Parts: sequence; C-alpha cells; structure tokens
Amino acid sequence: MAQTFVFTLAAALALAMSAAASQSDAASAPFRVTSSSFKDGGMLTKKNAADDPMRMCGGDNVSPALSWANPPEKTKSFVVFMLDPDGLLGQGVSHWVGYGIPANVQGFAEGELTKQTKNFVGGKGTRDNALYIGPCPPMGDAPHHYVFTVVATDLDPSALKPGMTRDEVYAAIKGHTLVGGSIVGRYAR
Repeated sequence: MAQTFVFTLAAALALAMSAAASQSDAASAPFRVTSSSFKDGGMLTKKNAADDPMRMCGGDNVSPALSWANPPEKTKSFVVFMLDPDGLLGQGVSHWVGYGIPANVQGFAEGELTKQTKNFVGGKGTRDNALYIGPCPPMGDAPHHYVFTVVATDLDPSALKPGMTRDEVYAAIKGHTLVGGSIVGRYAR
C-alpha cells in the first residue's frame, strides 16, 4: 500500500510539473508570421500578381492574407514590409511598406492591403505606391522571393508620418523593435 501511495504521489507531481511547463511554453511561444493564402516558401498565385497592363503582369493585384501571433506584451504597433530581394537585378524592389498598425490587429485578410483602411498607414514602395503592388518579375526569370516581414515595435501607431520609404521606416524604428518574423512566397511568370 505504501508503494502505491508513493508512486501515485510521484505521478501526480510529474503531471503537475508537465502542466506548468506547458503553460510556460505557451506564454513564451515564438512570434510567428503565417498566411492562409500560401505556405512559407510556397508559390503565390496569379491573383496575387500585379495587374499593371503596361508591364503585362497578368494578375489581379489581390494581396495575400497575412497573420501573426505571439507578439511581446509591450507591443504598441506593427510594421509590415514586402520586399522582392531578387528584383531590379538583385537591388531589390520594395512592393509595400505599411506601419502604424495597432497592436490589436493580428493580420490582414486577402485583398485588404490593396485599399486604404484605418488599420495601417501606407508608406512608399519602389513605385511610389502606398498600397500593395503584387509580383511582376521579368518573363522567364526563376521564381522571385517575396519576403513579408512583420515587426513589433514599442512605437505608438501615430508615431510615424505617412509616405515614408522602407529605409526611412527602418531608421525610424531603430531602437524600437521588439521582435520580427517573416514568411516567403515565390512567384514567376
């Protein structure tokens, strides 16, 4: 009987420690960026491509869905960058810069970045755009990589002025970033 009690007490203690560890792991879960439109490293669709008739991109310019989870407690706002590092012969193309995203926003629905909303301030992309412009790599190129990066900051959502470039935003958030994460979509035509 005494052995049964010791075993039961040990099992209960192990179970309690396991539950405490699970709660601790959940509280310190890593910051994640995901999309229901594509998998990390997967292909974006034609509907996500630019609809620029001059460049014959052939897409619908529908931004993919983006979401993020587990930001630090001190997060006041988010910044989102969409960069094609393969574009302009390796110089990179800034497809979209958005900031002033309130801490309670956990992502954007498909198509939401192609129209101005109260949930972000549009910066200035390579084509002077404040809204999403989809992929349009040169015909025949290997798939370009489109990096969607979300950065949690301790800046108030109204801290940055509208129309800032990617480099200006980088400089402005220096010393104010808490965590960042990325997801990569690829596209070729």
